[in-house]
Amino acid sequence: MFLVSGSLQKGRAQQDLVQSFVMSVCGLICALLLMCCQLAAGRLLATSNRTEMGEKLKQLLVEVSLEKPFNTALVYGKDCVFLPLLKNFDVALVIVTEGTTNFDWDFPSLTLILACGWDADREQNSRTLIKLQRARRLIYMENERIKPNEVCGTFFAKEQYNIAMIYPNFEETSLIYGCRNFQSPNYVELKLEEGRTAIFIQQFLNMQGSDLVTDADQLAPRSMLYRDPHTGETKMLGYVANTINHFVQKVNATLKFRSKSQVVGKTIYYGDIEKLIEEDLLDIGTSLGVVLGRSNLDILTYPYLLNSYCFMMPLPAKLPYNQIYMVIVDPLVLGIIFILFCSFSLLLIYGQATSWKGLTLSQVLLNDKSLRGLLGQSFPWPTSFSKKLKLICMLLCFASVMMTTMYEAYLQSFFTRPPPEPFLRTLEDVDSSRYLIVITKKEADRFSFHNNPSSNRARTKIVDNWSDFLQLRDTFNASYIYPVSEVRWRTYKEQQKLFEEPSFYYSDDICLSRMLFLCIPVRQYLPYRDLFQEHIQRQQEFGLTTFWIDRSFYDMVRLRLTPLEDFSRPQVAAEAIELIDLSWILELYVLALVLSCCFFALELCRGKKSSQKRITWNTILNWHNRN
Repeated sequence: MFLVSGSLQKGRAQQDLVQSFVMSVCGLICALLLMCCQLAAGRLLATSNRTEMGEKLKQLLVEVSLEKPFNTALVYGKDCVFLPLLKNFDVALVIVTEGTTNFDWDFPSLTLILACGWDADREQNSRTLIKLQRARRLIYMENERIKPNEVCGTFFAKEQYNIAMIYPNFEETSLIYGCRNFQSPNYVELKLEEGRTAIFIQQFLNMQGSDLVTDADQLAPRSMLYRDPHTGETKMLGYVANTINHFVQKVNATLKFRSKSQVVGKTIYYGDIEKLIEEDLLDIGTSLGVVLGRSNLDILTYPYLLNSYCFMMPLPAKLPYNQIYMVIVDPLVLGIIFILFCSFSLLLIYGQATSWKGLTLSQVLLNDKSLRGLLGQSFPWPTSFSKKLKLICMLLCFASVMMTTMYEAYLQSFFTRPPPEPFLRTLEDVDSSRYLIVITKKEADRFSFHNNPSSNRARTKIVDNWSDFLQLRDTFNASYIYPVSEVRWRTYKEQQKLFEEPSFYYSDDICLSRMLFLCIPVRQYLPYRDLFQEHIQRQQEFGLTTFWIDRSFYDMVRLRLTPLEDFSRPQVAAEAIELIDLSWILELYVLALVLSCCFFALELCRGKKSSQKRITWNTILNWHNRN
């Protein structure tokens, strides 16, 4: 009995053990199945979330393109969430996985920058940064702990202002954070569904009174500083200064001079203004820079003015009276008169003898009748003459009347108002003149004046100080030749209208540059460069720049920078012709008398020899007849 019950108990224990094992296995299988179901549900949920996020991002990109279309998408970061969405847009795609391109990209202006991570963009190339500075940036913030104000402040420090960002919970909140520079806090929250406020705006249309730092070169008439008598503030005037003044008003900024101790009326060399711009000490320079010889135009705007840079030449002095006789005798006219003289000589000889027999060169060149007739003097008339000879004499008299009248008119008009000496047309003419070319060392180096093979250092005066050069040029010292721009020459031309006689003229023949593009210097990374260049073009389109240039002289007079006095030194006109004024005529008269005496002596000698020959021949004949 005992053995049977023991075996039964042992069998039940084994059966319970098998049942518990089976139940454990079934529980494990159920747990595994439950886990797989949970994973599948999580994957389905993640897929649905990713799909919803993709639709939101796609809607966001569509909204951005509706604000302003883009033709190029620049993506920073690896496996960025924006990449799968761009296939729906017909745009060029540039992927920068390393965060920088390391070379100069020629990006178009309609470029949209997409970045995954606020530090994904690590661009270092300066040329690429300038091209991408105005580009819109949409950032997917992977790190939710970084606040929008920190991100905006970081990009503002790099002078990049078109920034918008989203966070990973964008599919739930639909919140977009747009950076705004001129407010506190420096960002705004926008709802994607609302669509009332633009995500990206032109922030510098209203600068809220922020400073625009400048310095004026005070080179009249483009920029001139003065003190306002009512407020005591320093203000500026001129055609370039007016452009900047109006831009400051347009964007609601505050004009600030870098140097508060800048002396009114102290001129600064425009190259020094460009150096301050290159050092980022000025936003916009109230000056004009030249494009000549530059390979990098990052600190210059769209061309503001097309100008020439030539020399301001002293007007030639009037010819002295004793040289007027030589001026009215033109070599070509003398040649024509000589041909007429020879022609009339031949006609007179043939008309009188009706034959060319016995014609000699001396009879043509020394025909006193033709010479007297052309000079308007009387000459012996032949006793018997034909109609042809009469016609020839009438033509000779008519030619003499025309010639003497012409020369008398020339002589009287030139004596009344003597013509000037020949103008200087080349640098070789300057070298042979009494004038010196005055130029600053900086200008000579910039325009490579000494490299010109025609320039003569002996006829050049180098001035080191820019202000001294300008003061010397303003004195109208007629001993020198000055380089001057065409715009500045217009004011000098107006000023000379107050003189008794003009002293200088603008030479188009001798120039340092006949086509000089002048631009306003601006800081390399100026964020509102596009607004300023558009402002320049609009002013040129409406003719304001031309208007300001035309009234530059009156602005200079109003600021008392141009004295209303006569700097000319007119020559005192002689009351009467003196004997020295007839020196050339008297010398020619004496020379003619000497030649006449020589010819007369030759004629006498020839006559004696002829008479002696005739006497000898007659003696021989008489002796022969006697014998």
